Amino acid sequence: MPIIDMRSDTVTRPSPAMRQAMASAEVGDDVFGDDPTVNLLQERVADLLGKEAALYVPSGTMGNQLAIRAHARAGDQVVLEDGAHIYRYEAGGPAVLTGVLLTCVDGPGGILDWPLVEAALNPSDNYHCAPPRLVCLENTHNRAGGRILPQANVVAIAAGAHARGLRVHLDGARLWHAHVATGLALADLAAPVDSLSVCFSKALGAPVGSVLAGDRETIRTAHRFRKLFGGAMRQAGVLAAACLHALDHNLARLAEDHAAARQLATGLDNPHLKVNHPVDTNIVIMDVDGPGGDVALLAHLQAEGVLAVGFGPGRVRLVPNLDTPPAAVTAALAALNRFPGVGR
Repeated sequence: MPIIDMRSDTVTRPSPAMRQAMASAEVGDDVFGDDPTVNLLQERVADLLGKEAALYVPSGTMGNQLAIRAHARAGDQVVLEDGAHIYRYEAGGPAVLTGVLLTCVDGPGGILDWPLVEAALNPSDNYHCAPPRLVCLENTHNRAGGRILPQANVVAIAAGAHARGLRVHLDGARLWHAHVATGLALADLAAPVDSLSVCFSKALGAPVGSVLAGDRETIRTAHRFRKLFGGAMRQAGVLAAACLHALDHNLARLAEDHAAARQLATGLDNPHLKVNHPVDTNIVIMDVDGPGGDVALLAHLQAEGVLAVGFGPGRVRLVPNLDTPPAAVTAALAALNRFPGVGR
């Protein structure tokens, strides 16, 4: 069997049909606003998410950073969950690109609620403190194992933040998964927040790109900063065509990835391994017993033809994806169950 790559859902390769869609895409110059395929993607995503406007960007990280820059100013306070991608995996972008103060809240299992957020907000009338300006959420939550942020929590956090005059941004890189798993419409999931980013190069299997959506003024501001951050592209319709193809062909099938993740979690029968979170969607994070257990497990899996990633000391992550068919999931599970552990 070929190598089974479950390091991430970013490792997928474009299908022949997606490559054909890219090759035949109608293009223009997106900096001038006249690439018809980019414009179609932006309009379609804005409509799907129930927002006034949208902007195609090279990456989810750029989408999040543009939102922070559009909503906040240097010296403002931004509140988010401690394991958030924006805090952990975006290279210090909020500090470098906008100059904001991040206040991290430890949400149980990665889940935030309004009382936790409210308790972390600085007083807005105390000039000794960074003024609160923005709350950032993540749905689904990568570091928490693809957990779905309950929609009631999103609604309550947004209502509380708006009552305090704050804005709310959602890192929705894998919002597609929450949509498929819950059956809630994308527009309903997005309705409470002021802006959100969605990613096409993870779950949906496109090679490049994310979209930032929100009200027209936020997107107009983000458009300017996209130029400043180096994200303006020319004949980007070649890339946007892959995203449109992904929407048409790869969205509903995410339920297959969820089922594969559940198979890994429920079929695990190894005293040295334990899934450390409820498996809501497509991510499985395992705790590994023993000193250096994560390194040993990664080496064992690689020898068995399975690629995974370390996710902190004693932890390993596997992500079933578009390129892991059922036989590959079964083979990966067998390899996990054969792991002999490490000596103590």
